[in-house]
Amino acid sequence: MIRRLRTDLAVTLGFFTRLPVGWLMPRAPGIAMGGAVWAFPIAGALVGVIGACAYAAACRIGLSPLLGACWTLAAMLLLTGGLHEDGLADMVDGLGGGQSVDRRLAIMHDSRIGSYGALALLVSSLTRIAAVATLADPARVAVALIASCMLSRAAIILVAMLSLPARTGGLAALLQPIGRRAAGLGLVLAVIATPLLVALRLAPWLLAGALLCGVGMARFCRLRLGGHTGDVLGACSVLAETVLLLCAGAQLEQDRL
Repeated sequence: MIRRLRTDLAVTLGFFTRLPVGWLMPRAPGIAMGGAVWAFPIAGALVGVIGACAYAAACRIGLSPLLGACWTLAAMLLLTGGLHEDGLADMVDGLGGGQSVDRRLAIMHDSRIGSYGALALLVSSLTRIAAVATLADPARVAVALIASCMLSRAAIILVAMLSLPARTGGLAALLQPIGRRAAGLGLVLAVIATPLLVALRLAPWLLAGALLCGVGMARFCRLRLGGHTGDVLGACSVLAETVLLLCAGAQLEQDRL
């Protein structure tokens, strides 16, 4: 049991981050990614912890909240390799330039980034930077980042559960067949951890935001793409993370009034 949990965590961290976790991987081939989805929120929380440490370090050396927020996003992108942001850019390019499902999927499969994708990256990055800068206090930033990164990866689980892959190959196919028990465990872990991280008045908003992003993205990709792809899953993570950071920033502004 311990070996299986360690393997699932290593697989997830190796997929979502650039951390050197190869030594945790088993020697036997044929690891089922669909059974490791329970660890998605844990991997997200770790990304949030790294981002929070980067922000605290920036504040420690005297950087302003805005510059600290820039430093924070850069550290998180370095840790993840921009995996989810790449998915966001590809998905927006496909939706913006394709007139049919096949054409949209073909554009998304192209590694080049177009104007739609570039604008999506710009808006999502600036919004997250502004939200973190608004929170300002390192303690508030820490809980907001950890919760938003954790719940945004939980939203990926919802998309994978509520829609089928749009094509047989690609990253999305690695999650199939998705383990229902593993998926349920991942969602339960995220739900339980959220009120332990953030104020009780904020937790329902974050949980509702993650739920809407996951369910909404699943329905949207079924209508526009016939199912989800790896790009859709990455885009969902960025969208949810952005929305949840905005919720945290909006709650702080309301408290100040």
